[in-house]
This record gives sequence, C-alpha cells and structure tokens, in this order.
Amino acid sequence: MIYIFCAPSGSGKSTMVHHLLTKHPNLFELSISCTTRAPRGQEVHGKEYYFISVDEFQQRIKNDEFIEYEQVYEGLYYGTLKEEIARIESAGRQVLFDVDVKGGVNLKRILGDRATSIFICPPSVEELRCRLEGRGDTSPEMIEKRLAKAEEELSYQKYFDRVVVNDDLHHAFEQLDGIIEENRDIRR
Repeated sequence: MIYIFCAPSGSGKSTMVHHLLTKHPNLFELSISCTTRAPRGQEVHGKEYYFISVDEFQQRIKNDEFIEYEQVYEGLYYGTLKEEIARIESAGRQVLFDVDVKGGVNLKRILGDRATSIFICPPSVEELRCRLEGRGDTSPEMIEKRLAKAEEELSYQKYFDRVVVNDDLHHAFEQLDGIIEENRDIRR
C-alpha cells in the first residue's frame, strides 16, 4: 500500500508522517521528491529532496522518469521519480508521500487503488492562522499568502480517500493509526 499525505501548510501533515515513521520504522519509508529549487538551511541532497538543475529535470521529463511532476513557477519544478517508488518497495517497505495537494490528487489518479490518499485538515482557517503565527518563522505577508492558498487547498479534500481533522494531536494520531490498521486488515 502507498499512502499519500496532503494538507495546507501548518495543518500537521509532516507531524502525521513523522508519527508513522517513528511508530513503524520498518514498515514505512518517505518518498523523496525532486526539485529545482536551491537547498534551504541545513537541507541535504537525498534526504529532504533530490536537488537537481532545471536542465536535468526537463531531461528526466523527456525520459519519462517521473510518475508526476509540476512546474510551480517558471523554472521551479517538483516531482516524484518512478525509481523512488521502486527503491522503497524493493526494500520491502510501504511508500509514504508528503506532497502538495495538486501533486497528491495527481498521484492518486495515477496510482488508483494501490494508494490511500489522506488529507490532513486544520480545525479552521483561524486555527491555521494561529499555528502559522505561532511558528515565529514566517512573515505576515507570507502567512496571508499561505492562508489564501489554504482556502483553495481545503476545497480539494473531497478528492481524497480519507480526511483527518487535526484538532487534537492525540485524537488525530488515533484516527491515522486506525486507517493504517484498517488497510492492513484488508490486505491480509
């Protein structure tokens, strides 16, 4: 089974993915995406992303090496390599995707029943604002941009198999664990 996680920024998607990776270290592995953007801070090639040039990304598109990709802005690409899925599955692990909403919808469309798509939803846009402001690392202008994008992204939750509302972290973890157990029971 492949799991696709999507959410507006600040909803707790990375926290949910980290929970699964910590609770089941031998069961899951996070798929690493490619990007043409430069590394930020302490990011390492092959850990957070595969950082490649625009030319290399475009060549890989021509070679049909991506299961999905998107040009977010002129010259800024993100994508998932087919070989990344094969690498994780050949190691006997289940693939976790932590991707943007449009990428998640595309992955689900392509992977169909091989994947369960999970949308992590904040309890409200106002709570999302509080979380983003509470981080202390985002400018007020960027917070407004992220909130505007979040309102659009929230309209996509109807395209996902499951929605987990992250209003209480412990309860959200329980919901997520229930989804994983349910899928394991189905596959037995």
